[in-house]
Amino acid sequence: MQSTVNYLWHTDDLLGQGATASVYKARNKKSGELVAVKVFNTASYLRPHEVQVREFEVLRKLNHQNIVKLFAVEETGGSRQKVLVMEYCSSGSLLSVLESPENAFGLPEEEFLVVLRCVVAGMNHLRENGIVHRDIKPGNIMRLMGEEGQSIYKLTDFGAARELDDDEKFVSVYGTEEYLHPDMYERAVLRKPQQKTFGVTVDLWSIGVTLYHAATGSLPFIPFGGPRRNKEMMYRITTEKPAGAIAGAQRRENGPLEWSYSLPVTCRLSVGLQTQLVPILANILEVEQAKCWGFDQFFAETSDILQRVVVHVFSLSQAVLHHVYIHAHNTIAIFLEAVYEQTQVAPQHQEYLFEGHLCILEPSLSAQHIAHTTTSSPLTLLSTASETPKGLAFRDPAQDIPKFFPKVDLQSDYTTSKVRGGAGGSNHKTPQISQKPARLSQRCHTPNVVVGLCLPIPQPCPFSVLPWRFSSVSGTPEIEEVKRVTELKSRLRALAEALSRCSHRITETQLRLSNLSSELLKNRDQVHADRSIQKIQCCLDKMNLIYKQFKKSKMRPGLGYNEEQIHKLDKVNFSRLAKRLLKVFQEKCVQKYQTSLVTHGMWMREVHETRNHLRMVSCSMAAHNTEAQGVQESLSKILDRLSNQLLQDRAKEAQVSPSPAAPYPSPALTDLVFHMQELCNEMKLLAFDLQDNNRIIEGLNTPPSGS
Repeated sequence: MQSTVNYLWHTDDLLGQGATASVYKARNKKSGELVAVKVFNTASYLRPHEVQVREFEVLRKLNHQNIVKLFAVEETGGSRQKVLVMEYCSSGSLLSVLESPENAFGLPEEEFLVVLRCVVAGMNHLRENGIVHRDIKPGNIMRLMGEEGQSIYKLTDFGAARELDDDEKFVSVYGTEEYLHPDMYERAVLRKPQQKTFGVTVDLWSIGVTLYHAATGSLPFIPFGGPRRNKEMMYRITTEKPAGAIAGAQRRENGPLEWSYSLPVTCRLSVGLQTQLVPILANILEVEQAKCWGFDQFFAETSDILQRVVVHVFSLSQAVLHHVYIHAHNTIAIFLEAVYEQTQVAPQHQEYLFEGHLCILEPSLSAQHIAHTTTSSPLTLLSTASETPKGLAFRDPAQDIPKFFPKVDLQSDYTTSKVRGGAGGSNHKTPQISQKPARLSQRCHTPNVVVGLCLPIPQPCPFSVLPWRFSSVSGTPEIEEVKRVTELKSRLRALAEALSRCSHRITETQLRLSNLSSELLKNRDQVHADRSIQKIQCCLDKMNLIYKQFKKSKMRPGLGYNEEQIHKLDKVNFSRLAKRLLKVFQEKCVQKYQTSLVTHGMWMREVHETRNHLRMVSCSMAAHNTEAQGVQESLSKILDRLSNQLLQDRAKEAQVSPSPAAPYPSPALTDLVFHMQELCNEMKLLAFDLQDNNRIIEGLNTPPSGS
């Protein structure tokens, strides 16, 4: 046990150790509050006095939620070693988070954004106080869980920090070699004499490497054999990196350098966030300090990301969920262009559903009018252009699983088990992630949505066969009117038959869509009943136990004979579990996912054909409606003339004595007018049906109020 006046700790409670100090978990003697104490060793006192006191002075000057707080500076009782009493972060460091196998390919998007927000805020506070950290890395970013369960990251370890204005330079070298700016690396690691001075932008390089590590789970610059074993090649990669490249690797011994200008496909960040992040990484991972961004631009660009809102868009044509980052003050036209960049669906071909309802996004309106979305309740994007669903892009996991070296190498075995466990975790997540698009597409393929787009059109009332008695009589104006009525009746009957055919075709389409919907539901039930994910999880659990044992072994100076034999057996078992996991993934999960994509493609083709058909029906309905209105007007005019003629004849009969017979008897004219009225009523019913059907069809492309 060791102690100061107010704090007590055990040397077994080691949190971290460096060249000049060790950090322990300690308790306040009176309150029992947990704190972290940094105890300086003998080597630290060999430094100049101003360097020794620099960390105390820097921490006293800082006060920010994203920087570990300094509570007190005390001394141990016997040796009178200096002790910094600081805030205790119970969740370890960002490095410990990244060392978890589930994060072997980087943090999930929500957690990465938390890291970005906290690091940017903490660094902004440092620059406001004129301080350069000089040792930014995941191990110096601590994690604390907030009262509401959220992650809070804090910068720590200011042993290398010093006050420095933006235009000042320094010549001393500090930091961890994988995260060092190449100019500092050349002198500190390669021990090459050079007279370069360094500015505050060296922190930006370290931030770039740290953010890349957090986003991908690996370092951006990797020579063959690793950075610590191939230092000259490490320096070459960082200094020969082309402009715009954010990563470089040497895959084989003495092999060529391969450059990357984007994040790897295994990265868990959405395409939308990657699009925003990559330019920042490219401009702070710049070797020439004159070309590297300054902090002002870095803060401006990162704040731009953090101020954006996310609109979740599920693309039916791709069967992929997209995250579209936009500002609330942007117009919807900008949002549509952003969707195009991610989906290649042009704005004029984009149609949207939200919670089962069609909605139209007016390009001139503010993006604030877009509904609030989540990953489980996104906007659903339909493309008016027929496309074959592409599905998720993921690498064959076999490419990401390195093999163990035959000999026992504790560090190498630990690293290999971490990567292989991470690849297994990726295999476990891929079928889970692929089920989400499947569930979303199934929601869009239910009768309430897509089948609902094809609403049944009401059947028109069939025309009764009117007993036209005078169809063979000709020669009088009235009879000519009767012929005109007969022609109009034939046109109306043709319209009714066309309407009936359209209704029948839509009903058939409904039936096909309903059958496909049943098939999708059946496939979903089969996915739920499948045990592949459980089998993968079982393998992962066993692999994780071995990984934890390798992690413990790595911290030891060596293994005894028996322990080494057990270690070798663990390597064999780990490889066997990895192969079993890979087999389940390739033979079960991938096959089922590809089958679901085929079914989804059938759905999309049916929906596309149905919507095109509905558009044609809509145009036809509009034309029929116009024609029906014309027929109605003609019939009304004819009926008015016949009715007037009938009234005039009756008036004459009442005023004049009986006279020779008229060309046709009055009862016949009365009968004609009666049937004309029936025809008008039927025509009105047909016109009503046409208008109603047209409204239904138009409703397919019109959002409900409030969408």
